[in-house]
Amino acid sequence: MANNVAKPLVNEDWTAVWLGALIILLAILGLQLPKPSFSWSTTDSLFSTVLTGSNLLKIGGLFLLLYAIAIAGTWLAAKPVPALVKGFPLVYFVAVLAMILAGNKFIKDLNLEAVIFSLSLGLLIGNLFQLPDWLRKSLQTELFVKMGLVLLGTSIIFADMLKAGSLGLLQALVVVLSVWYFAFWVCKKLGVEDDMRMMISSAVSICGVSAAIATAGAISGDTKKLSYVISLVLVTAIPMMIGMPYLAEWMQLPEAVTGAWLGGSIDTSGAVVAAGTLVGEEALKISTIVKFSQNVLLGLAAFAISVYWTYTRKEVGVLEKPTLGVIWERFPKFVLGFVAASLLFSFVLNEATVKTIKEPLKNIQTIWFVLAFTSIGLETRFAELFHQDNKKPLYGFLIAQGFNVLVTLVVAYLLFR
Repeated sequence: MANNVAKPLVNEDWTAVWLGALIILLAILGLQLPKPSFSWSTTDSLFSTVLTGSNLLKIGGLFLLLYAIAIAGTWLAAKPVPALVKGFPLVYFVAVLAMILAGNKFIKDLNLEAVIFSLSLGLLIGNLFQLPDWLRKSLQTELFVKMGLVLLGTSIIFADMLKAGSLGLLQALVVVLSVWYFAFWVCKKLGVEDDMRMMISSAVSICGVSAAIATAGAISGDTKKLSYVISLVLVTAIPMMIGMPYLAEWMQLPEAVTGAWLGGSIDTSGAVVAAGTLVGEEALKISTIVKFSQNVLLGLAAFAISVYWTYTRKEVGVLEKPTLGVIWERFPKFVLGFVAASLLFSFVLNEATVKTIKEPLKNIQTIWFVLAFTSIGLETRFAELFHQDNKKPLYGFLIAQGFNVLVTLVVAYLLFR
């Protein structure tokens, strides 16, 4: 008997594009998107700001919005809707718990992002308990990641890139291109797998977590490998944030050079701000400009990587290069949503509208990523995450990061001394 497998009405990439566009449209039309607060410093402030009735209503309102979108996306992609209906509330609860933990002032000062808590909580639950099949089937990790990436485009504003300054843009271009190629080359020499190699190269050279996620989405990367790369980024960001300012002082670098070095070397934006603050006002300003210049290259990099990946990947048994039709078929369509969102917010919407809706959309983008990493944690076993095979990617990441620090120091000294 033939298997009756439901065909998706829309593939997962286009599902992310159209549902992302719907969220953006609702925001433009004036819908007040729920924006709960997760920031707190003491137990008293936790109960007076985060766990208040009004804020819990906002958390509930955000749940209903994302729940409806997740159900629609699952249905369009012909995935198991009943499983998602049962499993999404649990995933959302864990994601909210991660957001609350990351919202603590002490944690914020350490620049630990919500995704590391959602991944850790997911890993803890997934490894301590035997998850039922319906919960595993409800984990729509790739859809959540792609939804977040489409909305990420709303924060990449071309006018801001021009304001970043010519020297910051020049440094970003030189560092991103040279470090990406070196990381790609050294990982290839070490025998790191193709998708892991791409994610490491982007994470080290561009902007850490966001670049790794964007690259994984562009190449349909293994989510377990992505979680490993992000763990490397977050673990190394803290010692770099603390140690580099003191190293710069010992080297007697000018404050402007130090700022440019920090902005180009440290992989997370929060850690860059913290490190720049340790040095001084000028270092903080320049480090932020340089880091932002790298961040705005994310869209161009994701597009270039997706084209490269679709062109170079060969089907089993096929020796010739793919045709334009095959490239289009393989091309990750969500990248088009990312670019369209960036163009819309850069050149079409007026400044007042962008200012009003940018933060609520940023909040929804973040929660999609947190949901994705909760799902990754739930479906990953520790034995898989810390497998012997991960030694080569670790060595590749550390070597590339060392090269990044040295190259960025040279470029920063030449441009900002």
